[in-house]
Amino acid sequence: MTTAPLSPAAQAFDAVAGSFERRYGGWLSVAAQRRAVRSALRSAFPPGARVLELGGGTGEDALWLARHGRSVLTTDASPAMVRLARERLRSAPNARAEVAAAEEIGGVAPAWADAEEPFDGAFSNFAALNCVPELEPVARGLAGLLRPGARALLVLFGPLPPGEVVVQIARGTPREGLRRLARGEAPARLGGREFRIRYHRPGEVERAMVPWFRPVRRLGIGVFVPPSAAEPWISRHPALLRALEALDRVASRPLALLGDHVLYDFRRTADPAPREAR
Repeated sequence: MTTAPLSPAAQAFDAVAGSFERRYGGWLSVAAQRRAVRSALRSAFPPGARVLELGGGTGEDALWLARHGRSVLTTDASPAMVRLARERLRSAPNARAEVAAAEEIGGVAPAWADAEEPFDGAFSNFAALNCVPELEPVARGLAGLLRPGARALLVLFGPLPPGEVVVQIARGTPREGLRRLARGEAPARLGGREFRIRYHRPGEVERAMVPWFRPVRRLGIGVFVPPSAAEPWISRHPALLRALEALDRVASRPLALLGDHVLYDFRRTADPAPREAR
């Protein structure tokens, strides 16, 4: 377990851990976007794969992967989230949860995983990496933990999704609809705690992963399925949401950068892992 002081973002998620799933867990828009991500995870990581998760929160995706035959080490910077994940994963002997910030993963994960048996893949869902100001430390850490050819699927906020703009205009908060245009770090608030996030641009994400990873594809997550800002209204219209989800299955690749989130699919190259990550 990491002994570094908790970041402001980790403190914020610590503060809401107990109520997080009650607030977001029943929202149908979130479930629809999660299904799209899981379809990509199922394709990228075959049964028997050893998978590392960054920013796994309460372990919902880790449990799903474990129940579908993958072995999972899920990590999160929030100790309270990890406690909930451990409770959830008690029924899954092929999954475990540990406290670790994504940007520190290269230094701490070797203590939990046999360095001679690198992971077969890694992923991060629902913009956990937008809480990380610089992605290069994440890339360096993953490079030392994944075998050549392994896939890394990173789901971050999209650069400017039309759905977010439309929803925020409808709510009378148009400035919120344009917040993802912010350069550098931007303010965020959760559970009464303030922290900073960064809306990483697509080019920044891909440059940070070089030379240890090469991009395979981008997928839009929530191109037509609206963002959580549309809740609870959209959950009261499940037939409409199903239709929008069907459109997403067609549009996710050609319109990837219009997604509420963007899934960046990378493959580990044969470049030697950086010494710091070993």
